[in-house]
Amino acid sequence: MNAVTCHAETTELMQQHVYIVYLGEKPEHITSLETTHSSLLQRAIGLSEEEGSKRLMRRYTKSFNGFASMLTHEEAKILSSMDEVVSVFPSKDRRLHTTRSWNFLGLGSSAPRAAFESDVIIGMIDTGIWPESKSFDDTGFGPPPSKWKGICDSNNNFTCNNKIIGARYYHFNIAVDTGEGEIPSPRDSFGHGTHTSSTAAGIGVPHANYSSLAGGTARGGAPSARIAVYKVCWQGCYDADILSAFDDAIADGVDIISISLGGDDVLDYFEDSIAIGSFHAMKKNILTSSSAGNSGPNSSTIQNYAPWILTVAASTIDRKFIAQTQLGDGLNYKGLAINTVGLNGVMYPLIYGGDAPNASAGVSPSNSSTCALGTLDGELVKGKVVLCSEVRSGLGPQHAGAVGAIMQTDDGPYGQAHHFWLPVVVLGSNDTTHILNYVKKSSNPTASISKSVGVFDSEAPYVISFSSRGPNPVTSNILKPDLAAPGVNILAAWTPSSGKDYAIISGTSMACPHASGAAAYVKSFNPTWSPAAIKSALITTAQVMSPTKNADVEFAYGAGQLNPLAAVKPGLVYDLDEKDYIKMLCAEGYNTTNLRAVTGDSTACTSVTNATVLGLNYPSVALLVKHGISFSNSFQRTVTNVGKSNSIYKATISAPASIKISVEPEILSFEALLEKKSFVVKIEGVAETSIHSASLIWSDGVYNVRSPIVMYTKKE
Repeated sequence: MNAVTCHAETTELMQQHVYIVYLGEKPEHITSLETTHSSLLQRAIGLSEEEGSKRLMRRYTKSFNGFASMLTHEEAKILSSMDEVVSVFPSKDRRLHTTRSWNFLGLGSSAPRAAFESDVIIGMIDTGIWPESKSFDDTGFGPPPSKWKGICDSNNNFTCNNKIIGARYYHFNIAVDTGEGEIPSPRDSFGHGTHTSSTAAGIGVPHANYSSLAGGTARGGAPSARIAVYKVCWQGCYDADILSAFDDAIADGVDIISISLGGDDVLDYFEDSIAIGSFHAMKKNILTSSSAGNSGPNSSTIQNYAPWILTVAASTIDRKFIAQTQLGDGLNYKGLAINTVGLNGVMYPLIYGGDAPNASAGVSPSNSSTCALGTLDGELVKGKVVLCSEVRSGLGPQHAGAVGAIMQTDDGPYGQAHHFWLPVVVLGSNDTTHILNYVKKSSNPTASISKSVGVFDSEAPYVISFSSRGPNPVTSNILKPDLAAPGVNILAAWTPSSGKDYAIISGTSMACPHASGAAAYVKSFNPTWSPAAIKSALITTAQVMSPTKNADVEFAYGAGQLNPLAAVKPGLVYDLDEKDYIKMLCAEGYNTTNLRAVTGDSTACTSVTNATVLGLNYPSVALLVKHGISFSNSFQRTVTNVGKSNSIYKATISAPASIKISVEPEILSFEALLEKKSFVVKIEGVAETSIHSASLIWSDGVYNVRSPIVMYTKKE
């Protein structure tokens, strides 16, 4: 190692960065956690009280115990070795996982509503909200529920009402640049938080549309529910702010937390701000719904995979947006796109991007064929429609002066429609090959592109390619995602800075608030249910999805498509509480010292016997096995009767030929509501393929309680 390299590494080690110091449950016997945090810094790294106070950037004292501090790498290591410290990890930047959807799920305007719905509060951790949107009008709403303990930070002309009952924002100048156009208040300058909030709980707004596309009534899943806003995202969404939002939301009294963001790293549960926050939310009877991530279709890309989180994949609804290109030879091709304007039938010269390389910049024809920004020769492209070999934003053709573009996709029939900077149509490779042949053979090739229209998609629902896939990268025997919800081309409220009050966007960010709204809907009918019971109801009543349209089967869609109406009355639920999760964490190898800090009690893994991850009373099952080798596993489950008293449920198993699944007993008889019954599941066989799908259904003739079971192998 030379001196320059050594100096660089030493400098990096001495640099201070924002770290989260997580200390677990808030202790009851300590009155001043602020003093405790300063004292910890003094004892660990020898800081004076004044220096320690300067280093402390944020304290978490309402719902759990911890702080954010400026630390060097070495100081962080010292703190992490202390017995009272659960974990120390950098405050990283998370990313946002960016109408008809509720009708498609069966939850239309005529669906039954519980009077208690107006007492349900959904906490939205996101980019803020645009309070003046019609989706958040509070006409007819009474005052906030008495349980509400939050505030409305009315900085910079932001006001709450009886629909948006609380709003906070977090920006502590810790490695965060608010960026041009950002507003230091809970107001949403981006649009994402407004979109997710209105999807979860917006009131019905008739005649909503995006430039005449997707016209209809825009409505959230729980339109009478209240909204509490926690703005954590600016140019980035940092862990230090995310934990502050959880700390406040739990103390404020929300019932559901919806968070449509995540990172890329595979993290230990207690080094993950969303897993930590949602764990403490669960302890206070609050369900956290979160997006699965937009890193699909590769396997094990799933985010927000903690078992106490409802993890939501993105699926389609029965509407897609198509545009059409007409060629000079009279042929027409239809493809996916969201064009708010077209070329009005005017035929323009058509050129292949590979025939127009920006030679002065040294661009090759193979690169210019993609139509990436800066690759096209403006003299050759100006005033023409460009044929491109890839799907891109359209900035390349637009900057080169093109009037439109035809782009090639490899997604086949299961792709998504995109917004572009100019009229575009996206086609499969067979169609673009025909068009390229036309360009090469014609002396004067021409084309026009139409405005988009919405059409019926008979293939829906299917999971879109960008939605992150399982299996769970941390706990292999917990199935993730839990379920799928609409997340493709969703119309919802937006910030008016774009000139539009409503926008159509896609992402697991859009799927998450569908599940959050559904969870609020279920809770409105069942206000005493635990987070696990609500989650179980959503999972076991999900609509089964087609494996032929989703090659990754349950690792794409979990239990299937969200079905809110059925989830209100699921028949049976698989319930869980903090102690059950602690047993699972013991089985995962977490130590007693850390778990005692997390729980705030005398939890001891030494007292937990025969604990396994498979033993967690989860409503679905994932089982990692070795390819071609016989396996046999048994585990217990317990169900609670929430359907009818004096009911009898019979088990039905569906499994591939090489897998044998048995249940003992096969019949469960209940005499009363809330009565619990246990049973043992035994799975044995040989995994002949990478994924085997099976299911267990308990049915009394009225309710069908379905648990997906997945056996899978990993490549060695």
